[in-house]
Amino acid sequence: MTTSKDDAAAILNADHHDPFSFLGPHEDSADGGMIVRAFLPQAGRVDVIDPADGSVLAAMERVHPDGLFTARLADKAGMFAYRLRLDGSMEIEDPYRFGSWLGEMDRYLLAEGTHYRTYDKLGAHRTEIDGVSGVVFTVWAPNARRVSVVGDFNDWDGRRHSMRVHPGCGIWEIFIPGIGEGALYKFEILGMEGALMPLKTDPYAFFMEQSPGTASIVHDINQFNWSDEDWLKTRAERHHRDKPISIYEVHLGSWRRKPDEDNRPLTYGELADELIPYVKHMGFTHIELLPVSEYPFDGSWGYQPIGLFAPTSRFGPPDEFRHFVNRCHQEGIGLILDWVVGHFPEDAHGLGLFDGTHLFEHADPRKGRHADWGTLIYNFSRAEVANFLLSNALYWLEQYHIDGLRVDAVASMLYLDYSREAGQWSPNEYGGNENLEAVAFLKRLNELVYSQHPGAFTVAEESTSWPMVSQPTDLGGLGFGYKWNMGWMNDTLRYISRDPVHRKFHHNGLTFSLIYAFSENFVLPVSHDEVVHGKRSLLGRMPGDAWQRFANLRVYLTYMFTHPGKKLLFMGSEFAQEEEWNYRHSLDWHLAGLERHQGVKDLVRDLNRLYRDIPALYEKDCEGEGFAWIDCNDGAQSTLSYIRYGRDRDDFMIVLCNFTPVFRPDYRLGVPKGGAYREVLNSDSAFYGGSDKGNSGLVQTEPVPMHGHAQSISLTLPPLGALVLRPSV
Repeated sequence: MTTSKDDAAAILNADHHDPFSFLGPHEDSADGGMIVRAFLPQAGRVDVIDPADGSVLAAMERVHPDGLFTARLADKAGMFAYRLRLDGSMEIEDPYRFGSWLGEMDRYLLAEGTHYRTYDKLGAHRTEIDGVSGVVFTVWAPNARRVSVVGDFNDWDGRRHSMRVHPGCGIWEIFIPGIGEGALYKFEILGMEGALMPLKTDPYAFFMEQSPGTASIVHDINQFNWSDEDWLKTRAERHHRDKPISIYEVHLGSWRRKPDEDNRPLTYGELADELIPYVKHMGFTHIELLPVSEYPFDGSWGYQPIGLFAPTSRFGPPDEFRHFVNRCHQEGIGLILDWVVGHFPEDAHGLGLFDGTHLFEHADPRKGRHADWGTLIYNFSRAEVANFLLSNALYWLEQYHIDGLRVDAVASMLYLDYSREAGQWSPNEYGGNENLEAVAFLKRLNELVYSQHPGAFTVAEESTSWPMVSQPTDLGGLGFGYKWNMGWMNDTLRYISRDPVHRKFHHNGLTFSLIYAFSENFVLPVSHDEVVHGKRSLLGRMPGDAWQRFANLRVYLTYMFTHPGKKLLFMGSEFAQEEEWNYRHSLDWHLAGLERHQGVKDLVRDLNRLYRDIPALYEKDCEGEGFAWIDCNDGAQSTLSYIRYGRDRDDFMIVLCNFTPVFRPDYRLGVPKGGAYREVLNSDSAFYGGSDKGNSGLVQTEPVPMHGHAQSISLTLPPLGALVLRPSV
């Protein structure tokens, strides 16, 4: 035990591990009364007063010129209510007279790493204790010698609000009366060896300053009035793998800007008014947002987040983001967030060396750092860190009604040798390259999401052959609902970028995906990653003259929307954005109304309508019996033909694609059923900017065997075009 003299020195030097043992009210062993101590460097005189009538209970003695005050109250015993009057006028509550806000069970679960609503207890929470309003601040920093809350309410002075520590769980807390909504704060942390850390942002901050500011902001997360009950009741059915899911991927800061207002991005409210109606008009079922968790560097696009619990303030406060989500649901649009838990940035105010030790990250750089990205890797083996991340996933589903989490960079989490040379990684306990702790974390994530929020779903951005990513954990899978089909994306974009004269030598770029198409619940992604870093826009990848480039894009999009798997298309691709995506600028909306660009846009809208309206295009997206080749071997002519079946085998769709600019009249195609077939979509239609080569609506079968079928049809196959046919009832 330190002496009172030692305690006083430690308080004055902001080096006291347990300030509540010295400051505030304490029994006076000498006479049985009470001693009240306060550190108030801003005050010249302090009185202890009765909160009931304002009478002075005792004048405090200034025992140190730096602002340490003491008073003895002989007639008081045990804890009692009082206030402090500063310089005869200003009255304040003493934070050190209040007991702990954390309950015993909270502390136990936090220490165990099984408190899946940590956001209810950690961070900054407006509350009332003993009838007094204020904010409770709590933070996990088990290896710190001292932690203080600093902010605009105490002149950022780390001596004034040192926190109480709970050694069993490493949580520090303090209730500061009188603080309200909007107060700025950070944590000042003294490491165990006496080193003062850079001021740290609250890992659980619900709101943060707009970049370049880095302070956390007190915000009550329980004030918004939701009105999306109807959506929440039905979304589980909408998200099943036998339902149509077509996703519009969006970077909020560059979808559309205000050029007449210094090129600023739209606010959450403006996005609700402009983005949501556009998505609904275009027929997409979901919006997927690049990460919105607060991030310091615009150029990371959100993939290096600092504030996992705070929607970025670039576009408005948290409740405006809730308003955006609410409006999505009211309009029948689901919302998916890109969720980044594979790594975090090294910014001084973030999680790195949080309490002076490698708390959130692995200490060993072979497991704790991505050299390619200059980021740190979470220590998934530490229960409290896994708990932090799992709680964050549930937080977005609970507090913001998010419908899906697309987990970023899953491959980098699964493999210890991801993007590492020999000697730069250490094997697991069995000698393998699998990150067993990350695997366990991902399985637990999916178990929690699907058990606690059964209407929501998860998606893995996983680019390897890891088995059973989208299979349940009790069957040995990782438990994701869906997986991005990166193989399909790479193969088909490489194929469509080739000059048509060479495509016959690379026909398997179109067909190979069907070998494994039903091994997972796949999403077909044409994402932001495919239109940056010199890859060019989707239109920019297309070979040939202007007409051929647009025709190539139309046939590719038709192939994508009729291929098994859910769909994802990055913003701008739907109207054939010419330039590569730049996060600093708006999409080129002036192009969208030009004839050929408008044609692509109309095609995407009609493909979405077709995909949503015809069960054969979605009911068996993830099952082999929903697909059959008619002819996958016509590489010489670079054509493909296949059938899509729904649950009703009599209601099917036939798709025929021509990936050359050669017009092919009298192209014979075997079909499984005799009768008339209606051309329900032609990507070469003049309506879409094509040459309008087609089949006048209907074609009739003939008893000419072809492709293993007794009946066949003779078609006009347009150049660089795709046809979708349906039996005419």
